[in-house]
Amino acid sequence: MAKKKYDWEEGAILEEHSRKKHQILRDYFYQYVITRCKHPQVRKFRLAVVDGFSGAGRYKCGTAGSPIIFVEELSRALTDINTYRAVNNLPLVDIECSLFLNDAERMAIDILEGVLNPIILHHSISNSRLKIQARYSTELFELAYPRIRAQIKSEKYPNIIFNLDQCGHSHVDTATLVDMMNLNESVEVFYTFVISSLLAFLKQHDPKTLSSQLAYLQLSSRDFEILEEKQSKTAWLGVAESIVFENFKKCAKFVSPFSINNPSGWRYWLIHLANSYRARQVYNDRLHQNSETQAHFGRSGLGMLAHDPGEGKTLYLFNESARDQAKDQLREDIPKFLHDSAPALSVRNFFERIYNNTPAHSDDINAALLGSNEIEIQTATGGTRRKASQIHTTDIIAFKKQRSFFFPK
Repeated sequence: MAKKKYDWEEGAILEEHSRKKHQILRDYFYQYVITRCKHPQVRKFRLAVVDGFSGAGRYKCGTAGSPIIFVEELSRALTDINTYRAVNNLPLVDIECSLFLNDAERMAIDILEGVLNPIILHHSISNSRLKIQARYSTELFELAYPRIRAQIKSEKYPNIIFNLDQCGHSHVDTATLVDMMNLNESVEVFYTFVISSLLAFLKQHDPKTLSSQLAYLQLSSRDFEILEEKQSKTAWLGVAESIVFENFKKCAKFVSPFSINNPSGWRYWLIHLANSYRARQVYNDRLHQNSETQAHFGRSGLGMLAHDPGEGKTLYLFNESARDQAKDQLREDIPKFLHDSAPALSVRNFFERIYNNTPAHSDDINAALLGSNEIEIQTATGGTRRKASQIHTTDIIAFKKQRSFFFPK
């Protein structure tokens, strides 16, 4: 087990990478609840949130940690949902959440209980349709997980989020991540780690896999050691991102292998695991709302981790300039993708095939679909879409009968 990282008794210092991570978590979790409760038929939303390395709730500067963020954003989202529903004469929503809070440090949990319980009580009183049950434990997460898993299954929670913000890497085994993702189709995992710890873990426990990844990237062990000494180079970010993606794509259908953005050294990774393209779609969009919090080195269109030197790999920071570049690449990539895979696909099938391999915003993907000279979007009734905002997952993407000259690269 890695040495204790935070001194919760004196007050933990909030580092910049943690601030960016919490910004993403806060924004995404709010949008996650809004999205899941969007349909008017949703009357009760039941959710289990597992914070496996919860900490003590607040940092020395007073900034909220992840347990408080989950409570605050759950309450904010429910208020906004029911305000909209009341104005539009729709039935209101009730939210029931079990918040599983675990930390191996007993002091952290003791402090967290004193900090969080009054916050939960406040939001429960001010928002009568919100019910949150906090369940505290003090164990190594791998030991706590079987019990938490059994509780979630016995209480039949259909929506599950894991937040695993560990020191190092090896506190959560890959097999455990696979088990989490198999609980149901709605599971999502936020997984934070230090890249050097992942590499050390792979070297010790799975050297063949690491070696094959280096060979795939045409790097020798010495090349990689040199890159480890130069973590501020974008070349390092590209190599590390590829290794992260190769290591975790066996855990979930959709993996966002993006680092916390820090040009002085890309060391901390926050990856998002999901079983649904829709979750990855929302995650990509929220990163663009919080531009420059995460970084990607590679292509901005489809095939984001292509290793062809001629593929124009760049630093993608989810900002406006990155989006402009993505729009250009998508207009070229999408017809080529259809040419190589299938001449006609449903929009849903297209999204399921591409979203694990693009950092692009959904608006830019839809605009590229509709703006292409090569393809058209056909509705279920045989019409043709004219507005990107009206594209539906049941629509069909197909090459136009009269096409311009298109020669895939």
